[in-house]
Formats: sequence, structure tokens, C-alpha cells
Amino acid sequence: MIAFPLHADSSAMNPARIVQRMGFAGALLQPGGPSAFGAGTAGIAIGIPNWSNSRSRAAVASPFPLRGFQRKMPNFYQYFYIYVAAFVVVVMLYLNRQRRKHETHAAQLQQAIETGLMEPPSLHPVVDLTRCMGSGACVKACPEKALGVVNGKAVLVNAAHCIGHGACAAACPVEAIKLVFGTEKRGIDIPNVTPQFEANVPGIFIAGELGGMGLIRKAAEQGRQAVNYLRKKVGSGAADYDVVIVGCGPAGLSAGLSAIEHKLRYKLVEQEDSLGGAVYHYPRQKVAMTAPVNLALIGKVKFGEVHKEKLLEFWQDVVKKTGLEISFRERMEAIEREDGRFVVRTNRGSYTARTVLLAMGRRGTPRKLDVPGEESHKVMYRLIDPSQYQGQAVLVVGGGDSALEAAITLSEQPGTEVTLSYRSAAFSRVKQKNRTSLEQQQKAGRLRVLLNSQVKSVAEDHVEIDNNGVTESLRNDAVIVCAGGLLPTPLLQKIGIEFETKFGTE
Repeated sequence: MIAFPLHADSSAMNPARIVQRMGFAGALLQPGGPSAFGAGTAGIAIGIPNWSNSRSRAAVASPFPLRGFQRKMPNFYQYFYIYVAAFVVVVMLYLNRQRRKHETHAAQLQQAIETGLMEPPSLHPVVDLTRCMGSGACVKACPEKALGVVNGKAVLVNAAHCIGHGACAAACPVEAIKLVFGTEKRGIDIPNVTPQFEANVPGIFIAGELGGMGLIRKAAEQGRQAVNYLRKKVGSGAADYDVVIVGCGPAGLSAGLSAIEHKLRYKLVEQEDSLGGAVYHYPRQKVAMTAPVNLALIGKVKFGEVHKEKLLEFWQDVVKKTGLEISFRERMEAIEREDGRFVVRTNRGSYTARTVLLAMGRRGTPRKLDVPGEESHKVMYRLIDPSQYQGQAVLVVGGGDSALEAAITLSEQPGTEVTLSYRSAAFSRVKQKNRTSLEQQQKAGRLRVLLNSQVKSVAEDHVEIDNNGVTESLRNDAVIVCAGGLLPTPLLQKIGIEFETKFGTE
């Protein structure tokens, strides 16, 4: 028998302590606990068997028997191995799943690079790789699936899909994401404005996407705040309106409601045939907003993720309830300073105003063909309802994703004869999915593609096209031009508004 003293310097060799550290103290303790040893006990006497003798392995003498402990040892190891095996399986499944995700994201990134789709259209996230921990929270939060994790870091793998929701920045646990305009290769002109949203030309205010804010909720908030500031500068000069608001997207709509709230005389003009701005041009069922927004007269609108159709329906209901007046299909063409007030000229007339709020987006005015007959009613600049073109001969003009998607969608309509005209020799900046679908529709004979071609004129029942140097006449019932837009930058610079080119900066 050997006595093990319970001193600190020898506790590591105490079998009871060893057993406790192994988690089996419960097998040793008997009712009564330490009192079983008696007061003043200096140690625990435990028999140390001769482990070379199989019989002596069970002969362990102690103040309490270890038979229960011995019986439980095999069960413990069984459970231990089961738990370890289960843990290893779970870890392996997780790592395998992460590996597949990373491979998918890497493939998406490579495809975007090969197809030239690495340039985001507007506001987009930039990831600080020194702070990013690769948690994937931003990937899960992005409703457009524009982000992915490659080599343990978040990356914009589908830049063309990003519309600047900002949900990724809010979800990042280490604040490694910021939203910016432009990239190192492609700069975007942003007007210089004060914290009160006033441009360098006194009396002209800018809010929303044109001023560098693409997030719907923040654009709406800027519109509301801008009116709150400009009402203090209205003055008493003679003018038709206190403020002319140009554009009825999130910022313009919010500004109009604020103008009503502050009892200002306002004029709200919108060049499209519906409100919504950039949202109006989103594809069907696209997630448009991911956070609540405050609107004058309405209060806080508690939207989570909401699709385009539902958001537009809500805004239209707001217009009806509040009596907000909007002049659709009216395009601003010039702004001039005259006798201490502004003269805003549109395609319908001119108005005088004490202040002007520019709330249009960055889509600009649709780029036109500038050919004879373009003013015809059958020439449109976007596809709204494909079914209305069933059985017609339709010409789509353009070489971007919007043009390809329009042509593909139209070719799926019964009896529709579709021709896609593009001035270049190849589609260089389109999604692979659209490229593949276009080729499939071509092979099926559902549409015709004319590269190196340009529209020469538009007539009532046909169009003239220069097809590789040869003029060709095509039967035609409708023309859809998807050639992008012209930003109002030159127009604004003409009245003195200064711009700064952003190359991926805030």
C-alpha cells in the first residue's frame, strides 16, 4: 500500500485527482463526500496493483471500491468514440460543403472575368480584405447573390447583378464592407453637394442616386431632408413654384410628400410613364428594398425584403392617398437662372421656381437611334409586356444584357418574328446565361441576329438596316431600342454644377 499525500506539489500524482480530471469523480464519490475520510486525514490510501499480473488489476484497495468505476470505463470509451466520430463526420461534411461553395463562387468569378462583366452598374460593395474573416454573412444577406467567398474572402462574383442594396454592409460582422461608386478602371461623375444636399449653384439641390446614393431608403431620406433644407431658402421672389422636383424615384417621391407636408408649391416631373425611377426598370420579381423607410405624411414603412411589383404598388397607393401630383412623360431639358429665380424648361413648356431639386437617377435619357422615323409610336425604349407582341415582327436594337433578354423573351412568344441588331462584331459584355439562351433560340430558328448592323430608317411597316454594308429591308411592326441612357452630366455642367469623378471611392 502506498499513501499519496494531498499536497499541492504532489496532487498531479494523486490517482483520485487523475480520475477527477478524467471526469470520473462521480464514480468515486460516495454519499457523505469528503467526510468519509474523517477529519484531519492527511491522504488517501490506495492500493497500487501490479499491472503485469492480470489478477492484480482488479485488486485495488481504497477507502471506497472502484468496481463501479471499472464497470463504467468501457461504456465511457464507447460513448467517447461515438461522439468523436460524429464530430469528425460533421466537420468533414461542413468543410466539404464550404469547399463546394468556394468552387462555385470561384467559377462564377472566372466566368464574370471571361465575359467582361466585372464592372458593377452603379453603387456596389468593396471588401477590405485585411478585415474580412470570410464568415459568409454578406453572401447570405445579398438578395441578388452578387457576392461569394473565394479563398476565404468575400468577393463580388456577379458584379452585373449588384444594384446596391447595402444589405451586405449591414450584415458584415467586422465592418469590412463599404459602398462606393465607380471602379479603378471606370469612374463615375458625382456632383459636389453640401451636407444640406445643395450643389455649388445656390438654390439647386441634389438627392438620391444622381448625388451618389443608390440605396432606396437612404435616397428617400435624402429627398425628405433636402426639402426640409430648401424650404428655408424659398424667399419671397415671384415664381410659379417654390420648388420644381425633377424625377419621381424614391428621392423624388419622398421629396414631393415632404413638399405637401410643408405646404410648398411644387411641380414634380418624371420623364417615364410611371413612378419608381430605376426600380421601375428592374426585372420582374426582383428584390427592390431590404430595409424600412421613413416617408413624410406616411411615417415609417416597415418593409423587409420587398419585390419590385409590391413596392411600386405601395408607392402608387401612397400617391392616391396623399394626392401627390406627378407630371409623367415630361422630360427636363434645361435649367437657366433668371432674375434671381430658375427657369426649368421641359419638353412640354417652362416653369419658374425659387429652388430646384434634382432627384433623377443615373439611367439618364434613353439613347436614341437618331434616324428618320424614330418618332413613330411603334418605337419603344424598353420591353414592358412581351405578350403584346405576339404574332408581330419585332426589331430589338442593342448588344447588352437588356437587349439580349428582350430578344430572348420575345422569341418565346407565339408567332413572334424577332430580329436582334447590334452594331459591333460580337457581344462582349453579356452574361453567359444570356449568350447561351440566345444561341439556343437562334439554332431553333426563333430569332435572327444581325451583327455589324445599324438601323438606317423606320417606316410604318418596315425598317431599313445596313447589314455588313448591304442595305436590307425587314418587315416590321415594332422596334425596341435597348441602347442604354445618356446621363444629364453635360446639361448640369452647363448651368455650373461641379462634378467629381469617383474611382471606387465613397
